[in-house]
Amino acid sequence: MSERIPFRRRSAPPDRASAFARKSGSPLDILLIFLRLGCFCFGGPISHLGYFRTEFVTRRKWLTEQAYADLVALSQFLPGPASSQVGFGVGLMRGGLPGGLSAWIGFTAPSAALMVFVAYGASGVADAPLGAGLLHGLKLVAVAVVAQAVMGMAKSLCPDRERAAIATCALIVMLLAPSSLFQIGVILAGGLAGLLLRPGARRAAGEGFATFVSRRLGLICLVAYFALLALAFMPLPPGPLALFGAFYRSGALVFGGGHVALPLLREAVVAPGWVSDGAFLAGYGAAQAAPGPLFAFAAYLGALAGVGPGGIAGAAIALAAIFLPGFLALLGVLPFWRALSARPAAQAAISGANAAVVGLLGAALYDPVWTSAVRSSADFAVAATGFVLLAVWRAPPLLVVAFSALAGMTMGASGRVL
Repeated sequence: MSERIPFRRRSAPPDRASAFARKSGSPLDILLIFLRLGCFCFGGPISHLGYFRTEFVTRRKWLTEQAYADLVALSQFLPGPASSQVGFGVGLMRGGLPGGLSAWIGFTAPSAALMVFVAYGASGVADAPLGAGLLHGLKLVAVAVVAQAVMGMAKSLCPDRERAAIATCALIVMLLAPSSLFQIGVILAGGLAGLLLRPGARRAAGEGFATFVSRRLGLICLVAYFALLALAFMPLPPGPLALFGAFYRSGALVFGGGHVALPLLREAVVAPGWVSDGAFLAGYGAAQAAPGPLFAFAAYLGALAGVGPGGIAGAAIALAAIFLPGFLALLGVLPFWRALSARPAAQAAISGANAAVVGLLGAALYDPVWTSAVRSSADFAVAATGFVLLAVWRAPPLLVVAFSALAGMTMGASGRVL
């Protein structure tokens, strides 16, 4: 009977990466941790990865640096929201499928609730000086968090000249051509460069992240991914199924994050007349100020859509549909990733891809994190103080968030936030 259980904890070898998984957390613990992150993770997907690294690699030590980088690299290759896939993967490895679902619910619920609130008309918070200052201060937190993540990951993932060169090339390319297609291409090129240069020593077997998803479940998820995608492209009568199909199709065709989904979402809901163009753009603007994943924008659109149940039920359908393909893809690939990553050639390619991820994170530190947040010397002072508190004083991230939010509100009250 035990052979039929998809998540088989006893099948994992006793290695470093799986040690944390044996200390499994309850779904409630995972939910509360990600709920806190969902309330304070501002700055977009790259910033979220910095917050996750601080929480699960540095603070809680649930993953090694290498395991976290592997999970990030894999999520970048797959369709769907990369940061949410990483969060789902962390929850999955910590608490099985219930842990993965708890991580997603906790991380997504705050932003989804805010977007539904906006759909019902409460959209003027950012118009007040204190509100605008608060949001600006939270953006400055992202600068400190991402800077710390770049420094820490570069130290462990780019310790030699070869990987430092790969990271630098990735950074330059992404600064010159910041698109999701180039992002995927840069990671592929980094893997190829690692395969050719063979940087660093061979890592021990099992040093990557552990997974307890069976191959049978993985194959079922891959079949479900493509079957639902085929259904989403079929002409469906107006109603909940049509709403689900439109958002599933959008989520399944996105590589590189929520911003890439915007043209797909606009085509899905504006073109058929479900949501007006003005309401679509207003919701997108509000989504920029919300914490958590940008894919939570789907909750706003589902609540307003003139097809399906609308309201909270419509928001729930749209939200589940847009995230589902990314999670199915991750579950489908995970069982085969561990065996592949154990091969020496694959290890070299992964080392190169991880170095490229450091370059991507470095480029994102400048644009959009720095360029959208640091507008004055006062902004730089707040961001630098937050960085020192995190990297040198080892202050809790929540304390840094509170400091930056207070500083932002002070600047907003004095009229220094535009």
